[in-house]
Amino acid sequence: QLQLVESGGGLVQPGGSLRLSCAASRFPENSYFIGWFRQAPGEAREGVSCISGIEGLTKYQESVEGRFTISKDNAKNVVYLQMNSLKPEDTAVYYCAAADSVYGRCVLSKILYDYWGQGTQVTVSS
Repeated sequence: QLQLVESGGGLVQPGGSLRLSCAASRFPENSYFIGWFRQAPGEAREGVSCISGIEGLTKYQESVEGRFTISKDNAKNVVYLQMNSLKPEDTAVYYCAAADSVYGRCVLSKILYDYWGQGTQVTVSS
C-alpha cells in the first residue's frame, strides 16, 4: 500500500512563499503521476499541479501557472510544491495524490488518483 504524507503548510502573508512536501512510502514501480490538489471550505477539490513519474512532465492549473513549481526527488521519494507570490485565494487544504500505471503527460483529474495523503493546511492572510 502506497502511503503519502504532506508537510510544510502554515500561515503566510500575501506575497509570501511556502514549500509543501509529499513524502511517499515508495514511488510506484510502473509509470505514475503525483498530483497536488486543494480544497477550500465549501468548495470542490481541485487539481493544482502534477508531475509524471518517468518523464518528469508537469502540468499546472492556470491560476497558479508561473507562481507554483512542482518537482520531485527520486532518491528521497519526495515531491515538492514550491508556492510563491501566494494570494488569499490560495488558502485551502492541500493534498498530494498518486496515480499508478498511467502514462504520458499527467492530468489533474481526481478520478485517476488512487492514493491520497491526509492534507496540510495553507492559509494566506495578513
